[in-house]
Amino acid sequence: MNVIRYEPLGTLRRFHDEISRLFDEGAYGAANGDQSSAATSHWAPAVDIKEEADCYVLRADVPGVDSKDIEITMENGVLTIKGERKHEEKEEREGYKRVERVYGTFYRRFTLPDTADAEKVSASSNNGVLEVTIPKQEKVQPRRIKVS
Repeated sequence: MNVIRYEPLGTLRRFHDEISRLFDEGAYGAANGDQSSAATSHWAPAVDIKEEADCYVLRADVPGVDSKDIEITMENGVLTIKGERKHEEKEEREGYKRVERVYGTFYRRFTLPDTADAEKVSASSNNGVLEVTIPKQEKVQPRRIKVS
């Protein structure tokens, strides 16, 4: 006999999370005033942003997107990631076909803090995960002034 955990509000919580996600990523995303991460296309890759001691690391799930189809730009403290997942044409003669993967272009923008060093941003792609490393600027050491 297997024990199954009963969560009476689990379905309601998932529904609430899904509605919140639709408003955050959909047409009303920019209306809530949060411009730090704007998704402005039909699909957007999931992104994790981590702050480390000396840099910020952004990881985006972009399976099926070739690295040559990704463009990353940095301007006025805003990091922009654009790309495209191309549709594969396949002919099905028997049965039925179900397509759940989204194809097309994506466009994400992230406002970076003033401590980010825009000149040293680097990016790599491995196994469908895009990793963008944004180093932090070196801190200016305080100068001791001798009073005479």
